[in-house]
Amino acid sequence: MRLSFLKKNQKKTRIEYYQGVIDSFISGVPIGGKVGKRVYLPSTFIGGPRDMKNRYLDSMALVQEFGQPDLFVTMTCNPNWPEIKEHLKPGEEPHNRPDLLARVFKAKLTIMHDKIMSGEIFGKIASVVHVIEFQKRGLPHAHFLIILKPRFKYMTPEAYDRVVSVELPDSSEDPYFYSLVVKHMMHGPCGELNPTNVCMKDGKCKNHYPKDVTEYTTHGKGSYPIYRHKNEQRTAKVRGKILDNRWVIPYSRALLLLFNCHINIEICCDIRAVKYLYKYVHKGHDKVMFRIASDALGSKVDEISNFQNARWVSPVEAA
Repeated sequence: MRLSFLKKNQKKTRIEYYQGVIDSFISGVPIGGKVGKRVYLPSTFIGGPRDMKNRYLDSMALVQEFGQPDLFVTMTCNPNWPEIKEHLKPGEEPHNRPDLLARVFKAKLTIMHDKIMSGEIFGKIASVVHVIEFQKRGLPHAHFLIILKPRFKYMTPEAYDRVVSVELPDSSEDPYFYSLVVKHMMHGPCGELNPTNVCMKDGKCKNHYPKDVTEYTTHGKGSYPIYRHKNEQRTAKVRGKILDNRWVIPYSRALLLLFNCHINIEICCDIRAVKYLYKYVHKGHDKVMFRIASDALGSKVDEISNFQNARWVSPVEAA
């Protein structure tokens, strides 16, 4: 309804300045007479390209004020949460109830946000930006970029180890927590164990698994630390393959126990990744559109139709 209203009220927005003329030419309007006559999708439409660009700029203003982000956290919906399972009718599967998935995930996300802001998990917070995304298979996930107050920032490998773990726990001492790590925080298998896994590109894992065995956490040359992966002979059977510590995804014990879902914790230790991270979380929706137009010079650019035609909306996002 909002998109329809915006499309029918374009006459109120057909005004343009010189810089707008230049921007229009760059974005696909080669004829000057067409400038100001394109169908315009304003920044007031939440989730549109201009809205996401403005949110990115707002986020960079936070960086200018408080410094680079300290943590990059990704939380993914677990369709087997008890709150979802217990409300399914006989014969129903979680994917049959996108409304239930959306509602429970939003409730969990609110709790997650409150926990982060309280300072119980990571320390006192200066700024938090979070964005919800929807996978093509329908499961929502949220990205958090967290800036800590100066006194609580993680400056040493020892501080990293207090927040992030990338090792299998002892299955005999804590079998429940061990089961959570195996279920939610194991990568792959890929590489020689599974060359056709989705993470494989040119014969290598895009995420660089399995990691090297290391006894100590160190500062990495890239944007993230090199976490310790001790050779402790602890293993787990994942999708029919035996995996060890080298396959564990960085996690927080407290958050994993609290939410029972995939929650990846990455410590940001290089300011060079700041713009990439904020652009990544504000990249917008997936696009699935291809067009060949012979009359491109004479056609009117319709931003609203382009947005609607290219947008991929899963049932959970629609709910």
